[in-house]
Amino acid sequence: MLSDSFGREVTDIRISVTKRCNFGCVYCHDEGLGPVARPRAAHGEEMTPAEVERLVTVARELGIRSVKFTGGEPLVRTDLEEIIDRTVRQIPDVSLTTNGSMLAARAETLRDAGLKRVNISVDTTDPEEFRSIRKGALAPVLRGIRESLRVGLKPVKLNMVVFRRTLPNIPRMIDFAGSTDGLKLQLIQFMPELVHHREWMVDMQSVHRWLEEHSARVLVREMHHRRVYIIHGAEVEVVDPVFNPDFCSHCHRIRVTHQGELKGCLNRKDDRIPTRGLDDLALREAFRQVITTRIPYYGGYITDLPPQNPSPQLSPGPPRESPSRATV
Repeated sequence: MLSDSFGREVTDIRISVTKRCNFGCVYCHDEGLGPVARPRAAHGEEMTPAEVERLVTVARELGIRSVKFTGGEPLVRTDLEEIIDRTVRQIPDVSLTTNGSMLAARAETLRDAGLKRVNISVDTTDPEEFRSIRKGALAPVLRGIRESLRVGLKPVKLNMVVFRRTLPNIPRMIDFAGSTDGLKLQLIQFMPELVHHREWMVDMQSVHRWLEEHSARVLVREMHHRRVYIIHGAEVEVVDPVFNPDFCSHCHRIRVTHQGELKGCLNRKDDRIPTRGLDDLALREAFRQVITTRIPYYGGYITDLPPQNPSPQLSPGPPRESPSRATV
């Protein structure tokens, strides 16, 4: 297993299989290749299943033991099951991040291909607000959640981006996650340095305080030192890298773009190492290079981060006395 110069072992790899997406989320920081109404064959610049398998094979040789597939929206690719099938032959622990809108029809085939669990992006349980934020429909996403639970892709993590419009939704999303076995809620910090809407920021420390005040128990994960709050039977995990060197100091993950470029940090664009056309020896060296040259904290490389505590401070509303039984 390889470590970087700061002693962090790299155990996980996050692989984007496409930039295409059928949603248009207001906070998305990556301009994709255009809207996609239904799954299609791979785009010319996207890695083939064989290319993904080759990368994963080298990753396994170097001690990486977990793979997460992302996009864009990975389910726009009709060959995602083949990609997963090839991957689990090398690294069995494979998960997926998706917007969930096309998941219901494929959850079972993805599981049969070897997928273990899914993250599904949900910022609100209100259909109109969901459409306003995500530019897509909520109902298919709920069907995707329900079907993922049915076929055993557990836990199903609900990814919620926390910014001014979604902050008041946190209590209801906690209720929603706590209402059904197998669901967990993941609160993901909005990253203003990537999309420039700095007025959308909220103070994540106040969110942490609110969660701690209402939690029965607080846990800390090894990955990024993420804090996990147990509230009303719901497990609520916080992903907050902005202004947080401790988060980066416990990061054990590298990235791969849909074009096969290795990256040491999700939030940097200046550290990409192309891999297409490399022979096996050069590919292994590319992995070693991206791992050993990882930076200690991505925020130190951004010169125009906004103030850490923007005004006014926002706080989610009070929790309910008992979780509502939301229908999944």
